[in-house]
Amino acid sequence: MNPSQTACRFSPERALELGRQTLSIEAAAVEALKSRLNGDFARAVELILCSRGRVIVSGMGKSGHVARKIAATMASTGTPAYFVHPAEASHGDLGMITRDDVLLALSNSGESEELLRIVPLVKRSGARLISMTGVPTSSLAREADIHLDAGVAQEACPHNLAPTASTTAALALGDALAVALLDARGFGPEDFARSHPGGSLGRRLLTHVSDVMRAGEQVPMVRPETAITEAIVAMSRGGLGLVAITDPNGRTLGIFTDGDLRRAFEKRIDLQQGNIAAVMHPTPRTIGPERLAVEAVEMMERLRINALLVVAADGRLVGALNMHDLFTARVI
Repeated sequence: MNPSQTACRFSPERALELGRQTLSIEAAAVEALKSRLNGDFARAVELILCSRGRVIVSGMGKSGHVARKIAATMASTGTPAYFVHPAEASHGDLGMITRDDVLLALSNSGESEELLRIVPLVKRSGARLISMTGVPTSSLAREADIHLDAGVAQEACPHNLAPTASTTAALALGDALAVALLDARGFGPEDFARSHPGGSLGRRLLTHVSDVMRAGEQVPMVRPETAITEAIVAMSRGGLGLVAITDPNGRTLGIFTDGDLRRAFEKRIDLQQGNIAAVMHPTPRTIGPERLAVEAVEMMERLRINALLVVAADGRLVGALNMHDLFTARVI
């Protein structure tokens, strides 16, 4: 059938129906895994944790694609892992697997010829085997030290042929393993950032307030006895939309912002008279320099403010930052 004939037979209603049906079937397949998660899952986590080697993840066809993703997820969350193609393993790559490793083998049928061919050699080397199949009575399941049941009632494919729900279930079960492992290892945000230094994720997790804040002469600050007009001039020169009020030791006493200036105009306060202490906000929102920059973003959005003073543990003003600084640092 040529493309034009296919386009003529296209039914938007049928496409929507199948799309929703697919999502329902795959969601049900993942949900069903919960009731079958038992002590074997915990044993698999413990086996990997206690292993002195790595996790070698392997599978053929669509299971191979899922295996690659599981290996990548584990490797990025604190569990050394990599993918080995079972067919290539028979032609030399089997040398990558050592007695200290754990092989995680994926096959929906549990009868993948390429995997079954290398299982005896893997076990002979002393490596342990965890299988993930859709058939608990399959050859691969029987040969494994631990079997994880990833079976599904049906595929989402209308012909019940193309791997769809089964690959989704296997992927979800692999994620469950990775999450249980990262928790057991105490793998935290800083660890995650170290394995993801590139891109926006790395910036968000590695950038601290001290990396993006303005400091020294870039931060406008005055004493409480400073005339209001002088404080406004200092604020304008600073370009931060604020001026900090500090004591002689540099400790923060208050803040005066563009918003405070507008409110002063609305209240018809005589800005030509008095000092800044009379109109400053005495309890400014602050953040520590060691905090993550994304925490500053969250605080500003939650409090609906555009800038923060950065204050050390002893109360000394060490810097300031606004939303523009965070945009420039590509944290947002």
